[in-house]
Amino acid sequence: MASVESHEEQPAPTAKRTAIQAAVLSATEDLLAEGASYSDLNIERIAKRAGISRTAFYFYFRDKRELLMRLTEEVNELLYQQADIWFSGDGEPEPEMREALTNIAALYAEHGVLLRAIVEVSTYDEEVAQFWRGMLGRFVDASRRRIELEHEAGRAVVEHGQATSFALTWMTERTCYQRLVQGGSLDDEDFLAGLVHVWTAAVYGGA
Repeated sequence: MASVESHEEQPAPTAKRTAIQAAVLSATEDLLAEGASYSDLNIERIAKRAGISRTAFYFYFRDKRELLMRLTEEVNELLYQQADIWFSGDGEPEPEMREALTNIAALYAEHGVLLRAIVEVSTYDEEVAQFWRGMLGRFVDASRRRIELEHEAGRAVVEHGQATSFALTWMTERTCYQRLVQGGSLDDEDFLAGLVHVWTAAVYGGA
């Protein structure tokens, strides 16, 4: 599986590097939000909006594909931190699921243009597709571990943790993506209630 870590010689993390990557992230998302498609964006345009030179861009990123994957990885880490409310939780599962899914939906809306881009590019770029599957695989594995623990404790009714985790994780990703594409709000109460119900019913057998 291709991953960001496999790319050669990335500069060590520094305050300057962090600031530049934040500027490039903001620039890329702003351009996408303004209507530019990922395929239309070129390095010079992104660099100019971020306030750096084209040469400086290539010091931090191999190419536009690596930019997309690196920026998505940062957003994915934010998503995982929210999902971990349930993954690592030890309280009542329904409130934990609701909080995690509500926060995930809010982050997906905030970074929607970037996440739409990675999903769409993954349909024709195999390296990006493998990267994105790897990102989602982390959520599948963490969901499976929590489900297995819940089953051992007698709280979860599902016996097929891996299959259920895979289905629920990809269902959530596709649902949020389609919600954005079709113009729906990710903070709609009915939408979130439905998402929470599907997860709760699948794992615990009821709302």
